[in-house]
Amino acid sequence: MDNSNGIHYIELSRNPIRFDAVSQLTNVFFDDSNKQIFAVRSGGATGVVVKGPVPNEDTVISFCMNDRGGAIRSIKFSPDNQILAVQRKENAVEFVCFQGEQPMLQDIITHQVKTMIHGFVWIHNREVALISNTGVEVYTVLPEKRQVRSVKSLSISIKWFAWCCDANVALLCTTEGNSLVPVLVKQKVITKLPKVDSSPSREVQESKVTLGQVYGVLAVLILQSNSSSGMMEVEVHLLNGPGLAPRKCHVLRLSLVGRFAINTVDNLIVVHHQATGTSLLFDISLTGEVIQDITYHAPITTGRSIKPFGLKLPSLSPDGQILQCELYSTHWVLFQPNIVIDAKLGCMWYLNLCIDPICNLISDRIRLTEFLLQRSSGKQVLLKVLGQLVDDQYKGTLLPVLETIFSRINKIYASWVQLELQNQTAQPSNVKTSTVKHTSPPIVLIEQLDMVQIFQRIARRPHTETILMLYLQSLNKFNIAAQEELSKMIISELIHNHSFDTLRRLVSYSMVLESKAVACFLLSHSDVDTAISQVAIDMLGKIQAHEIIIEVMLGQGKVIDALRLAKNSLGLDKVPARKFLEAAHKTNDDLIFHSVFRFFQMRNLKLYETLAFPKAEQCTEFIQHYNSTFPVDNSLKPQIS
Repeated sequence: MDNSNGIHYIELSRNPIRFDAVSQLTNVFFDDSNKQIFAVRSGGATGVVVKGPVPNEDTVISFCMNDRGGAIRSIKFSPDNQILAVQRKENAVEFVCFQGEQPMLQDIITHQVKTMIHGFVWIHNREVALISNTGVEVYTVLPEKRQVRSVKSLSISIKWFAWCCDANVALLCTTEGNSLVPVLVKQKVITKLPKVDSSPSREVQESKVTLGQVYGVLAVLILQSNSSSGMMEVEVHLLNGPGLAPRKCHVLRLSLVGRFAINTVDNLIVVHHQATGTSLLFDISLTGEVIQDITYHAPITTGRSIKPFGLKLPSLSPDGQILQCELYSTHWVLFQPNIVIDAKLGCMWYLNLCIDPICNLISDRIRLTEFLLQRSSGKQVLLKVLGQLVDDQYKGTLLPVLETIFSRINKIYASWVQLELQNQTAQPSNVKTSTVKHTSPPIVLIEQLDMVQIFQRIARRPHTETILMLYLQSLNKFNIAAQEELSKMIISELIHNHSFDTLRRLVSYSMVLESKAVACFLLSHSDVDTAISQVAIDMLGKIQAHEIIIEVMLGQGKVIDALRLAKNSLGLDKVPARKFLEAAHKTNDDLIFHSVFRFFQMRNLKLYETLAFPKAEQCTEFIQHYNSTFPVDNSLKPQIS
């Protein structure tokens, strides 16, 4: 029984591809490589209509061809739609060349063999692989010579095969020992891979095997019953690398019996159960029970049905008529990765994932985060979940949960930052950027700016400082430097809470961004407490921004300290006399003015061999002030040189 209660996490695409339904006159075929559906009327004599997503779902190819005897068993276009391959007999394939969208029926090439052909797959615009009971053979089709030429072959006894177009891999079930052997088939290349690690005594039926890709890895999914419980399970064998045998890494516990079908949607394995009319979701990236290096997974949540679908029928009424489609129909045929075809209804859908309802079904926020990090449309949903977690209603009670979640998102973030740094380091300056191989970002990447936008919504709340420090510690754990916006927000919160000791420690241990912009941001808040100015000066000192420190000291009336720093950092000849004399004069402290003035006299003596100031320094008013303030000074009264 379906217990969805109106909540559905799988739905059919809104606009199905419509085609002529199966009838006494019409046969329907599907090419899972090109994702094209063929409606063939009267063996092609009264018309063939081809529909598919390439180049778009509105593209329709219509043509007629001769009924050359024998029912069509398989029909597929080459990737460029220029050659049509048709199998009518068990030992022959016809190749029909096209000019535009019409066949050249006078130039049909018939290739006949002495074996029984199980099927064929196009691997290039002019190359096709025939898979027979005696092996795999790659042929080049030469339309101009009306020839089919063999270029590569592999001899092996084959009972049946499955094909994964995304990986160019055929899975062969051999007649000897019922072994499952993956074979990589590319242009002029056939590479036999190590066989699937499975029980040699167990016969595997073709209907129980699904071949696809999960997280970019070739997966062989085998539906089997558990020997002890009798319940059905799905064994997941992964082809983990070149030369490595596909190994059973995961087992999906269905806890059901009956008829099943499998799709993959957004790296999730979706197992449909016809009797209950439900679909189970499995994510092999999540943790499970590990027994002898095999991870056993339960469904992410309880099984639920596909969202009901209403098909709009042609009608004279403005509103049209809506037909509620039968879900999990016996007329459904499923193809990889996420295609559902109802041959009787004449519809082809794509299965899509509904992420929002899943968030309400997974109560464990950490597990939900791990789930969303692997979904192609998971970023915005995850940001929404994070926003809820840091809000007031979760105050204080979920800090350990937040700490773990920050670790999950920052582990991925750190890997991406490291890859970007490696790419920048490895790229020579003389290499054109167009030739550089760019690394694909993670499925979901939560960066600092994303988190700042979340944190800004809870600014200046009692718990905000704690959450910010938790996030900052997580960044530090993964050696990620805090960026400017995050650093400024942390500083603002600490200043607002008068947490000056914490602020001092953060700057001391370089946990916030050390830059002129951040230091000036600190200085802009120096009126709150004098400690802030010192923290800013400490930061400026670490980045050797001596000019700014000197300006700050002069503004604070610390003229002697500023002069000492200027002498050591800028050099004696680079210290501007007028600026320091003006600052000393503003202090209204004669002793400070006298000390600064005498410093520059000594400088002049050392650099110019005279006490006089160069005219270019424009110090006349300060010379006059000195002479009037200290008329009995024993030193010579300076003159302008």
